[in-house]
Amino acid sequence: MGEELVQLARGTQAYRGSPKTGQRRPPGMMDIQRSLQLLQMNIFSQCFSPCGKYLAVGNNYGEIAIFSLSAALSSEAKEDNKKPVVLFIAHESPVYSMVSTDRQLISAGDGEVKAWNWNEVVKKGCKEAWSRTIHSRASLEIPEINSIVLNKKDDTLLMGGGDTYVHVMDLESGTFTHVLKGHKDYIHCLALREQFRECLSGSEDGTVRLWDLRTGGEVHTIEVYKYEECARPHHGKFITCIATDCDFMVCGGGPALTHWHLRSVTPTTVYPLPEVQQQVMFYQDLLLSAGHSPTINHCQISGDIKAQIPCTPRTIYSMRVNENSQENKVLTAAGTSSKIDVFTNFGYRAFSFTFV
Repeated sequence: MGEELVQLARGTQAYRGSPKTGQRRPPGMMDIQRSLQLLQMNIFSQCFSPCGKYLAVGNNYGEIAIFSLSAALSSEAKEDNKKPVVLFIAHESPVYSMVSTDRQLISAGDGEVKAWNWNEVVKKGCKEAWSRTIHSRASLEIPEINSIVLNKKDDTLLMGGGDTYVHVMDLESGTFTHVLKGHKDYIHCLALREQFRECLSGSEDGTVRLWDLRTGGEVHTIEVYKYEECARPHHGKFITCIATDCDFMVCGGGPALTHWHLRSVTPTTVYPLPEVQQQVMFYQDLLLSAGHSPTINHCQISGDIKAQIPCTPRTIYSMRVNENSQENKVLTAAGTSSKIDVFTNFGYRAFSFTFV
């Protein structure tokens, strides 16, 4: 891994299995170890920079890689432009989720969230701006933080994960202001319903819960797996993905991917996708979803599958659209691979970024 390709900036630790500071690595060891890591790599999270020129990607080794979209999309792009411009260790656990503010990249691992200043990260620096730890109910338990979302209206960060709670943190003061309690098992996903100042959470317990962010109270519980039209007991009852659009919600996991009317709490459309879906989003007049198959599904709201676009990963854990730059507007998808697929036209894969 040449210095001309990647700057390895030290965060919380060196590469796993690397020698202590000052010790030399036996020749060939790094290449062999890294090759094995790349074969076993899972990518769980992605985030675009505020300017839309960079993509941050987090993997199961606690690494964050920064890729230059503007360089890779240039008419003069070379193969080296598809490799990280910066690569650093951010967490001692997998990087499960990431979001961006106007100035900072925020990443989440096991029991902790950290912030990195974008203007420092892209200049090959990786000193964390701040970090916060979620204290679990049990002293020996370190809950993973599976999902974080940014509520721009009141400058708060919402976090959900292994301790079954949704934690709300004020970003200005760094203090935790609310804990939303109700789920019986760990939380996989969060979504905002901003116009109503509500948050939705999907859990291993098979429920989607609506929360009032003003009071911290629970508004409603939807036991998705109990609805016959979307239940799939052979998969399970867990909810792994959720998205909202005003009065509508789409969610899936063990139950089939289903479109819901929230006011009446009624499932309106069940999508004929047999695999477990890990990601879903509303995009223009479509739903985009992905999960336990190497495709991105373009679904019409009516229920028809308009297209299924091939991807490199066999399972997709992360899918994002860059809305921060029209010049660099792309769809990216990643999962059980060291490659991140990039779609300039959402109907086909243009190229792939890759960890090295």
